[in-house]
Amino acid sequence: MNLMGLDVGSTGVKAVVFDEAGEILGSAYREYAEVYPQSGWIELRPDEVWQAVRTVIDEAAREAGGDVRSLCISALGEAFTPVAEDGTFLYNTIVSPDARAIEQAESWRDTLGAQRVFEITGMPLHASFSLNKIMWLREHRPDIHKATWKYLLWPDAIAMKLGLTPRIDGSLAGRTMAFDVVKRRWSPEMLRTAKVDSAMFAEPIKSGEIIGEIGAKAAADVGLEEGCLVVAGGHDQPMNALGAGIVREGMAVDGMGTVECITVAFDQPVLTSAMLDHNYCCYPHVVGDMYATIAFNYSSGSVLRWFRDHLAGDERRMAETVDRDVYDLILADLPEGPSGLLWIPYFAGSGTPYLDPMARGAILGLSLDVDRSRLAKGLIEGTCYELNLNIASLDAAGVKIDRLRATGGGSRSDVWLQVKADITGKEVVTLNVSEAGCLAGAMLGGVALGVWSDLTEATEALVREGRSFEPDPDMHERYQQVYATYEQAWPAIADLTHKL
Repeated sequence: MNLMGLDVGSTGVKAVVFDEAGEILGSAYREYAEVYPQSGWIELRPDEVWQAVRTVIDEAAREAGGDVRSLCISALGEAFTPVAEDGTFLYNTIVSPDARAIEQAESWRDTLGAQRVFEITGMPLHASFSLNKIMWLREHRPDIHKATWKYLLWPDAIAMKLGLTPRIDGSLAGRTMAFDVVKRRWSPEMLRTAKVDSAMFAEPIKSGEIIGEIGAKAAADVGLEEGCLVVAGGHDQPMNALGAGIVREGMAVDGMGTVECITVAFDQPVLTSAMLDHNYCCYPHVVGDMYATIAFNYSSGSVLRWFRDHLAGDERRMAETVDRDVYDLILADLPEGPSGLLWIPYFAGSGTPYLDPMARGAILGLSLDVDRSRLAKGLIEGTCYELNLNIASLDAAGVKIDRLRATGGGSRSDVWLQVKADITGKEVVTLNVSEAGCLAGAMLGGVALGVWSDLTEATEALVREGRSFEPDPDMHERYQQVYATYEQAWPAIADLTHKL
C-alpha cells in the first residue's frame, strides 16, 4: 500500500510517494512563477499551478509503480483563488506576502479591534490573511466577487478539480482570519463585519478526515487509481511540524523552505496579550485537537533563489557542466566567521515579530573588498539573525525553544545549518526525510487507512533524527556581538525604507 503526500508551495509543488515503512518510492517536482501585476502585489496563475499538480502526481505515482491508496495535501497558507461554480478560476491566486489589503487589515481597528480579532481568530492584524484580500476584491473588483462561488485555498481547489466537495481543515481555515479557532467554525462575527458569506468558503473539517474517494475520470486525469482516498491535510507549516514528529507540546521545527518558519505545538490555544504583542498567531495544529504557533521570515529560501538568479551566473553555468546542485556551489568555500555584513532579508515584507508588509530588504556594511562569496555568507547569516530574533521574541512571549529539528530544502546544507547553530546557540538536528510536509501527508493518509492507529505511532515508526550541529562557543560569542547590532538595524532604517 502506497501513500502520497503533495506539498503545494509558493514557487513549486512536490509529490512524494511513500511505502508503509516510510521509504520514498517516487517523487516529482515542478516550479511555477510568481507574477507581480503591481508593486506589492504577488500572485500565482492558478491554471499553471493546477497543471503542475497534475504533472507531479502522475510522475510520482508512475515512478512508485502505482497502488497509491491515499492522497493528502500540504499547502501554503492564506493563498486563495476565486472559483466559479463550474470550477473555472476567475482570478489569479493571491498569495500571503501580497500587500494590497493593508487598508482592509487596518480597518479592523475601527470595527472589532485588534484584541477581539485575536480572541476569535488567533491572528494579529495583517494584510496577508485571506479575508482582508477578499474584502479588497469585494471593494475593488466587485465583478469578480459577484461571480465567485467559493474562495478556495489550494487543497480545497484540488479536491474540487478531483470531483470532490471542497473541504478545508482547521489549520488552513485558521490562516484566513475568518475562522473561530476555539469553536473551530467560520466566525459569524468576523464574516458579518467583513460582509462576506460563510457559504463562500469550503466546509471545515479536521485534518485526517476523509474528504472523499477519487472517481474514475479524475483518477485517470492525474494518474491515480479509482477509489484513492483524499484525506484532509493542512497548512504547510503544521504539516511540516507533523512530518518532523512535532506531536507533543513544546517541540519545535525549523522549516527551511521559500519561507523559513519555526512551528511550536500547544495542547490548548494560547491567546495571551504577550503573543499578540509580538504578532504571534495561534491556530489549529494538524494533530488532533492541538494548536500551533509560527514564527516566520517570508524571504529565506526565496532570497537564496534571488541570489542564484541574479548574482550567481558563474555557479549556474558550472552546475550544468559538473552536474552539481547550484546551491552547493554558491555556499561552497565561504569565508570563516562573521562576514562583516548585515543582510536584512525583508524582500517580501517582514514576517514576525514586526509583521510589516511595507518592509524592504537592505545590505549594510558594503565595501570595495566585498565579493560574491562574502555576499552569500552575509545572506545566510541574515536569515539566521532573523531566526534568532524570532527565538528571542518567542521567549519573551513565554514560548521556550531549546533545540530545533530542521527540515526543507535548506536543511540539506551543512554550511547553513552550522551557521544557524552558531548564531542561535541552539542545537540543530536534521531528520531522515527533509520534505517533512509530504511525509505528514503520508502519515495522515496512513492513519485514515488503518496503517497506524494514530499519529504518535506513525511518527515513532517513521521520523528519525540524523546529523546534529552543535554551536561552537567561540563562534557563537562572535556572532552575538554582530547580532546585537542586527537587533537595532531594522528599527533604525524602517522609516527610510518605507519611503522607497
